Amino acid sequence: MSQAAPPNSAGSPPGTHGPYAILHNRDFVCYLIGRLVASFGQQMLAMAVGWELYERTGSALALGFVGLAQMIPMIVFTLPAGHLADHSNRKHVIVWMTLSLAGVSLALTLISAWSAPVFWIYLCLFIAGTVRTFLWAASASFLPQLVARGELARAVNWSSSTFQLSSILGPAAAGALLGWTRHAAWVYGLNVVASLACCVLVGLVRQHHVAAVKGKLSLKALLTGFHFVFANKIVCGIITLDMFAVLLGGATTLLPVYAKEILRVGPGWLGLLQTALPLGAIGCSFILAHRPPLQQAGRALLWAVTAFGLATIGFGLSQWYWLSFAMLFACGAVDNVSVVVRHTLVQWLTPNEKRGRVSAVNNLFIGTSNELGGFESGAIAHWFGPAMGHTIAMGAMISVVSGGVGTLLVVAAIALLWPEIRNYGRLEE
Repeated sequence: MSQAAPPNSAGSPPGTHGPYAILHNRDFVCYLIGRLVASFGQQMLAMAVGWELYERTGSALALGFVGLAQMIPMIVFTLPAGHLADHSNRKHVIVWMTLSLAGVSLALTLISAWSAPVFWIYLCLFIAGTVRTFLWAASASFLPQLVARGELARAVNWSSSTFQLSSILGPAAAGALLGWTRHAAWVYGLNVVASLACCVLVGLVRQHHVAAVKGKLSLKALLTGFHFVFANKIVCGIITLDMFAVLLGGATTLLPVYAKEILRVGPGWLGLLQTALPLGAIGCSFILAHRPPLQQAGRALLWAVTAFGLATIGFGLSQWYWLSFAMLFACGAVDNVSVVVRHTLVQWLTPNEKRGRVSAVNNLFIGTSNELGGFESGAIAHWFGPAMGHTIAMGAMISVVSGGVGTLLVVAAIALLWPEIRNYGRLEE
């Protein structure tokens, strides 16, 4: 499983170690700041879209179509996105896709300013979902080229923390701007600026990906990512584990129900509750940055997902606000361990010429399970609540607790079916 590390020019200067040594890597820092700025803008946009659609339609179903509009292109374009990432300059793909997102945000700005029909908002979301599918495949497979092999786990940890930070700051900034202007067009316009800034920062990266072979577009080439995932037991196992954990263990969809019906708090406290997961992830990222590499990465992954399931059950049963906050904080912390181990191993164990296609498959499984997980949580809450004559609070508790129990059963099944995972050792081997 070990491979030769790339030259030191791609990583930190020789002889530098420690949690912040990787920040001496100019290319990685440019990429990291660009990712933070872009994620910040996208988080703002996501909140603004939901706010505007509900303001203009008053329909919860209209909000449900947001996920659908972005999930369909993910399914349709995953294979070509992976092929493009492996057979083109990944840096150029990232820049052009980010520019395309800036164009979509500009279109949303005009649609909102002119109060055009909401159909055009959904069309923009569909295009944005298509662009992000190509962007994610190129971006995930480009990161390993920016750092030395031994630094990849730290790079993934820092990258994950920037996303979590944007998950806290983005919605807060969007909410403040919407409260001040009462118009989503300002938020969309700010995201245009964020996307352009990301393009400049990624453009400053000196490393380039040069495809070894300009492969032809064929069904066999498109399916390479799936073939590799299903053939590699560790990669298949960890993607399956994360997919089902996200599908079953997500409690965030029902946070508004918990806030109003169970914890009896208002929207301000709901907003604070929504920060618990990313705050936990950021806290964990600093702990991982200051400790030695995981010695038993496979076991750490399994224990992390187990803890995620237990914390989900704890949240589901809690009727005290601060206990609920603590359980979500714990979910975010252990989920960050899972993210670091999974992303690191997927990139390590995949040959460079296949990373784009494998990353696309990984994004497809996790992305669709996110959307389906939200639907699953809501459906179970409705079925075991109002549909059976119980309160919506009871349905929500049953949904969250059963999801946590399901996550624990999935961990046990994965540990038995894929012993290679629990036997995997040091994360930097």
